[in-house]
Amino acid sequence: QFSSFMDASGTHKKPYSRLHVLAAHLNPSSGTSADITPTSIHSTPTSFQGRMKGFQVAVLGAAGGIGQPLSLLLKLNARVSKLHLYDVAPITPGVGVDLSHCDTSSTCVGFAGQDALIPCLTGCDLVIIPAGVPRKPGMTRDDLFNINAGIVKTLVEGIAKACPNAFVAIISNPVNSTVPIAAEILKANGVYDKRRLFGVTTLDVVRARRFVAEKANGVVRPEDVDIPVVGGHAGKTILPLLSQVAPAGCLSQLSQADVQALTARIQDAGTEVVEAKAGGGSATLSMAYAAAQFAESCLRALSGESVVECAYVDSTVVEGLNFFASKVKLGPTGAEEVFGLGPLSPFEQEGLTQLKAELKGSIDKGVAFVSAAAGAHASA
Repeated sequence: QFSSFMDASGTHKKPYSRLHVLAAHLNPSSGTSADITPTSIHSTPTSFQGRMKGFQVAVLGAAGGIGQPLSLLLKLNARVSKLHLYDVAPITPGVGVDLSHCDTSSTCVGFAGQDALIPCLTGCDLVIIPAGVPRKPGMTRDDLFNINAGIVKTLVEGIAKACPNAFVAIISNPVNSTVPIAAEILKANGVYDKRRLFGVTTLDVVRARRFVAEKANGVVRPEDVDIPVVGGHAGKTILPLLSQVAPAGCLSQLSQADVQALTARIQDAGTEVVEAKAGGGSATLSMAYAAAQFAESCLRALSGESVVECAYVDSTVVEGLNFFASKVKLGPTGAEEVFGLGPLSPFEQEGLTQLKAELKGSIDKGVAFVSAAAGAHASA
């Protein structure tokens, strides 16, 4: 299902079925989904070289709970020709060997340790960063800040040196702060292109689609739901625009109290998983699934297509917030257009007002972290 996307007008396109996606991975076609038939799954796998441009993709934090399933999904993606896996964990080369046995056309290599970061990143077109510690019960995303901020800083410094023109997709929490950290690091190295830096908020959209379909009582499938989720990627900063859901009217039976409850569930879905795992981790599989969707959209864009996704980017959509998640048109150069919010319901307008202070604080915290680190380095 991670071939789901929207066109440049923001219209939701019907995704391939799971069978079609698998068939496409095994026997890539240069055509559209209409060229992929269920029987093609039985065809002999063929190389996409000369038929579809392949890209070099790196996963930083590839040995972790998100990194491993994400890497597996990327190994299945016919647009990936080289997959590089990086982590400080010594098992990372073994993860690479494990995935290299999958009978898809891409190569896969694992890199472990700080000295391997630059070799891993050199030549990459897309870098995805799930590195960092996961949430545990009782922790907020901000509780992760002190550890994950330093990890993201180090990794983005490597990107600035080895592949400054790559698309960079950040998963590491708190995304509301780690994306501004990445921006400041890239600026300090003179290579910042705001069009190529993204906070991955796709999981919020994936959850919203799923939960909306549940509330629609079978009227619509999750993969056919289109709903913008804007703001940030933590708690109340996540703002699903349920008034703009498509197909129009699929939630018309909901009361205002139902809308508020559905909004709260989307906002708190990460905590729902953390608590359900009872200390055993956070959302890893669904996050990997969502990140694979976003990676597919990035690779389509790099291939020359126009694709619309929600992402947390350098933005002027909301005054006073330098980073904000909204619909973005992706193209070969990155975020080619950042769309406005459209009409909001009174409830959504209130939510937007309430999220501003928290989101601005998270952005400022990320910027201050880089500034303090630079000051400490200068005085050392």
